[in-house]
Amino acid sequence: MAEKKLSEVEIIKENSDYLRGSLVQSLDNKITGALYPDDTQLIKFHGAYQQTDRDLESERKTQKLEPLYSMMIRIRVPAGVATPAQWLRMDDLASTYGNGTMKLTTRQAFQLHGIRKRDLKATIQGFNEVLLDSIAGCGDVNRNVMCSPNPNESKVHGEVWAISRQISAEFTPQTSAYYEIWMDGQSVDESQPFNTQPLNPSTSQLSTPPPSKDAEPIYGKTYLPRKFKIAIAVPPFNDTDIFANDIGLVAIEKDGELEGFNVAIGGGLGMTFGMPETFPRLADMIGYIDKKDILKVCEAVITTQRDNGNRENRKFSRLKYTIERMGLEPFKQEVERRAGLTFGEAKPYKFIHSGDPLGWTKTFDGHYNLGLFIEGGRIVDTPEFPLRTALRVVASVHDGDFRLTGNQNLVIGNISAEKKPVVEAILDKYGILSATYSQTALRQNSIACVALNTCSLAFAEAERYLPSLIDKIDLILRTYGLEKDAINIRMTGCPNGCGRPYLGEIAFIGKSPGRYNLYLGAAHNGERMNKLYKEMLDETAILAELEPIIADYAKERQRNEPFGDFVIRKGYVKATTHGTNFHD
Repeated sequence: MAEKKLSEVEIIKENSDYLRGSLVQSLDNKITGALYPDDTQLIKFHGAYQQTDRDLESERKTQKLEPLYSMMIRIRVPAGVATPAQWLRMDDLASTYGNGTMKLTTRQAFQLHGIRKRDLKATIQGFNEVLLDSIAGCGDVNRNVMCSPNPNESKVHGEVWAISRQISAEFTPQTSAYYEIWMDGQSVDESQPFNTQPLNPSTSQLSTPPPSKDAEPIYGKTYLPRKFKIAIAVPPFNDTDIFANDIGLVAIEKDGELEGFNVAIGGGLGMTFGMPETFPRLADMIGYIDKKDILKVCEAVITTQRDNGNRENRKFSRLKYTIERMGLEPFKQEVERRAGLTFGEAKPYKFIHSGDPLGWTKTFDGHYNLGLFIEGGRIVDTPEFPLRTALRVVASVHDGDFRLTGNQNLVIGNISAEKKPVVEAILDKYGILSATYSQTALRQNSIACVALNTCSLAFAEAERYLPSLIDKIDLILRTYGLEKDAINIRMTGCPNGCGRPYLGEIAFIGKSPGRYNLYLGAAHNGERMNKLYKEMLDETAILAELEPIIADYAKERQRNEPFGDFVIRKGYVKATTHGTNFHD
């Protein structure tokens, strides 16, 4: 039998000395703003991507300059919960080293953009000081663990939040490379300012290197074949889109107490244009487990993928393809063998919506939560809308927490009764509350990935363009009296699925500059993907295609019928029942 040929990334991981590579030397190289080629792969495990400003490419080439390199850093926020102090530190770092904005991601994490290589270490130290980190923000490991962000609406939410943090801690890489490279080998004491040891300029190595921890008891030396994602949802809200994850967990409660979880495996939304053998796929439900078994079940799924995933071709390396190759039942049996248990039958539950509740809600313990719509997840000040300033002022007085949602929105959580009028007055002063309440329900349920100008994979705009397109779609909705009807709408600049476009009732996926494929028919609650309706549409064609469908929906929909169900019932598209028939 011919020996399998590993992908280039697998070889880089194998030779990386547990994610060290030549990152120290790359950072020390003052000649270029870029990292060495192999290190651009390894730095993902440390939470950063090397990017360029694509808007400036032609001009810089004309001036015979290298591309304007910068780093995007993805900071983990397990379960999406951050303290006011952490929010203020992220805000400060965005100004000190970044481009003056923060991005709230669809995995409940922070992203900072525009960090120069020379400032990367100081930025990472800056958020580690407030007990945030970026290890496993990207890379072939388990990434930020998602959890329904509704704080303390029931006692179950508190326990589920705690379990999501346990899962995050359990599957964080164990290598000490992160602390060696970025923290000069020191651990963080939140009560003390962070002080670093100087580098030895003659060797570009730590003056007193800490002992290396060369072991990964779960991942092994080459980690996973591809990225891995875990999310938990608490019915009736599927606000973390659990079926888009490698492991999706549905919290099951009984008599007001958390009992256990229904487990779904094999979700993943990336594909490649022109390769129908690649496809987005939703996770399959495989059964129920008691809450005490959650860590060993997650580990069994992760290690089964570790040992069986495709390490030759990264386009087929996600868990979804491993399950398709092995078969769902054999994969499940292997998980049961490794975990030493048998799954029970999945327990009844019902999801009604995959969006976020916006506005004020009161918790069972007398606190308040305020859900705010954040367009595109971008925390930025504009002359008309000083969002970032308003949230900075809130953070300076807030006595609760900030909760990042899987829909790029924000919950100001656990506000005391005493602070509620203070928070409300601040947001009223800056016009933030009125902006949340005045939007159409379609805009409130929109998601856009970053795309251009920094993502190297993007074919078209997304975050910078979707708001103006929604302006025009809103006019159509208002014409037909649908401005209060929630319709999930999503836009991405490529088919890789970062904004979960295949779960949009209306979705646009960039095919080339200014042109998009239009997809219709996802389930409003995240339990069914959409399907391609028309290809290569510009804005005029998009509006021309959507208006008659929206008019038909206004006239012919059944009582409480979501838009995604309507377009299937009326035959605009066929229902996608599984990833393997997504392209049919």
